Amino acid sequence: MQYTFKALRSKDSKTVTGTLEAADRQAAMAALNHQGLHPLLVSETNARTKRFKFGQSVKTSDLVIFTRQFSTMISAGVPLARGLSTLKESPSSPYFREVLGKICKDIEGGTQLGEAFGKFPNVFDDIFVNMVKAGEEGGILDEILKRLATQVEQNASIKRKIKSAMMYPIVLLGVTVIAFFGIMFFLMPKISKIFMDLGGPNAKLPFYTQMLIDASNFCRSNFIVIVIVTVGLIWGIKRFIGSPGGKYKFHALCLRIPVVKGIVTKVAIARFSRTFSSLMSAGVGVLDALAVTGGAIGNKVIEKELAEAAVEVKNGKQLSAVLAKSKHFPKIVPQMLAVGEETGTTDVVLVKVADFYEEEVSVAIDGLAAVIEPVMIIFLGSGVGLIAASVMGPIAGLSSQVGNN
Repeated sequence: MQYTFKALRSKDSKTVTGTLEAADRQAAMAALNHQGLHPLLVSETNARTKRFKFGQSVKTSDLVIFTRQFSTMISAGVPLARGLSTLKESPSSPYFREVLGKICKDIEGGTQLGEAFGKFPNVFDDIFVNMVKAGEEGGILDEILKRLATQVEQNASIKRKIKSAMMYPIVLLGVTVIAFFGIMFFLMPKISKIFMDLGGPNAKLPFYTQMLIDASNFCRSNFIVIVIVTVGLIWGIKRFIGSPGGKYKFHALCLRIPVVKGIVTKVAIARFSRTFSSLMSAGVGVLDALAVTGGAIGNKVIEKELAEAAVEVKNGKQLSAVLAKSKHFPKIVPQMLAVGEETGTTDVVLVKVADFYEEEVSVAIDGLAAVIEPVMIIFLGSGVGLIAASVMGPIAGLSSQVGNN
């Protein structure tokens, strides 16, 4: 089988990713250890390909309910297999029920819970799997599942707010584009004919009117070329952003745009704080927690910064001291982290930081939506005004000339 992995190289503590062939996951981890690599994440490639198949998705609400109910059962002393057997018929998703049934069989066969969850990365991501494994090792699985449920809810809440804020401008922009091409293909040819009838072929028209007519003629003459170029451009941009180098550059660009930078940074800090806190409370080491957290914050630039911080931490520095030199973490984060390190309550302190920045994200998104809406309305109104002036002004002028003649 083929496995993808993320590991720390022993000699320099750099993060290494790649793929390898092995008989099973344990053999893959043994092979990595033999190469001087400390495995952080190892997952079967074939399992990951299922993520994008139609119908193989799970609602966040189903995952949260399952996690909370499973945590309650474990707290009550219910065996894992029995708890899974009881809960596997509860989800509304047929695929989720199928997944839980397979996990239940794996548990009955002696597989560890974290290992069984890891076979379905389209349902249980790396953070979820690693925290469950840490909970099993530390004997605090019920507490870890409660934290995971809260974390999944918070992440879903942030995503919903961002989607909600962007929905109005996206719809308005889509309507504007459709209206523009409708005017270019159907309205302007008729208006151009009216101008020809009123003023003749040599009629002098205002610059902006002539510009719209020329744009209409160009769109109608090169429609297929425009469609091909537009589709190719969109495909090229998506492919570029999907590549490792392109994604890094895109994320770096997001951190340079004034308004977007604040939201992206706050989302990343909220995710870092809550995920790192959960991993630390589960007994995961700082280096492992940094490596796993880096992949969960959603920004490659900050992920790279955390990877560099991990190297300094391994060399004996406190994480708070390293993050104090960060370009993206506000000063309050390393200061709060330092307090947690001194008092031994890092997980508690970071939860408070996460709560604060999640609230900040909510406020920032609401503010962004309040700014975008009037800007889009002004933009659309300006376009309508330009078209109206381009059409009505020349018609009135040509009509008066015809009347005088």
